[in-house]
Amino acid sequence: MNKIERNKKNIERFKECINSNDKILAEELIDAKAEFASLISEEKLFGGAGYLSVVEFMRKSFSDIHWEIVDTVTEENKIAVSWICSGTHDGDFMNFPASGKKFSFSCMNFYYFNEDGKIIKDVAAQGMIGLFQSLGLG
Repeated sequence: MNKIERNKKNIERFKECINSNDKILAEELIDAKAEFASLISEEKLFGGAGYLSVVEFMRKSFSDIHWEIVDTVTEENKIAVSWICSGTHDGDFMNFPASGKKFSFSCMNFYYFNEDGKIIKDVAAQGMIGLFQSLGLG
C-alpha cells in the first residue's frame, strides 16, 4: 500500500476514532509528540490523549456530536478533509446554556502525517466559527 492509500485508510480510521472516542485507536493514529492548540486549554495538548480531550470537551456540550467525511484530497504526507459536523446542543458550551438546538455545519481540516502514517499536525481551516454560526451564537 502506498502512502496516499495508507493516509486515506488512516483518515477513515480517524473518523471512527473521534466518533467513538476510542483512546486505543487515537494512540495508533496520532503521534505522541503531535502538538495541538485548543480553546479548552491554555497549554498545548499532545498525542492521542490530548486530541481526544478536545473531543471529550465537545461531547459534554453536544452528546451526539458526529463527524462525517464529505471529501478528501490526499498527498503523500497530508490530506485535506471536508467534514460535516452535526449534533444537538444539549449541554452548556463556553458560557452558553444548552439550547436543545440541532446543528450541522461544514468544516475543513488539513492533517499532516509522519513517515509511519501517524498524524503529526491538524490545521482547522474554519475552526469553531461554523459551530457558533450554526447555533446562532455568534
